[in-house]
Amino acid sequence: MEIQQLLSPDAVYSGLKASSKRQALQELAERASAMTGISAREILETILGRERLGTTGVGQGVAIPHGRLEKLTRLYGLFARLDEAIDFESIDEQPVDLIFLLLAPESAGADHLKALAKVSRLLRDRGTCEKLRGADGSGALYALLTQGSAQTNAA
Repeated sequence: MEIQQLLSPDAVYSGLKASSKRQALQELAERASAMTGISAREILETILGRERLGTTGVGQGVAIPHGRLEKLTRLYGLFARLDEAIDFESIDEQPVDLIFLLLAPESAGADHLKALAKVSRLLRDRGTCEKLRGADGSGALYALLTQGSAQTNAA
């Protein structure tokens, strides 16, 4: 599973404005809705339901909200760098400014877990996160995210 299979250049957002976890997830749900054809409300309810099980704020300013939706036929990823870090109830209690939303079909099973593992490995790397925080624009973010995918495979 490669990041390029999950994420397209038009699904990467630089400078997303949100003042709360819910607002950030709502913004991402609306953008995911445009890509998937599934209502933003259904996407938001799914990811908020997952958040109730435990935060997807994994630490070091990173969150990986995710969920499964019956109507999806493939995996979708969206990445956003926030203008200002927000409280995401992260495990390390640090604010979040990098969010990778992952949506999977209900039947995805192992593919969903592989995708989560790939994204987690990529965003656990401090150097990658620093580069993402310093990148200019969505194109540069996409290049860094997909370059990191190729490097992870080579290791």
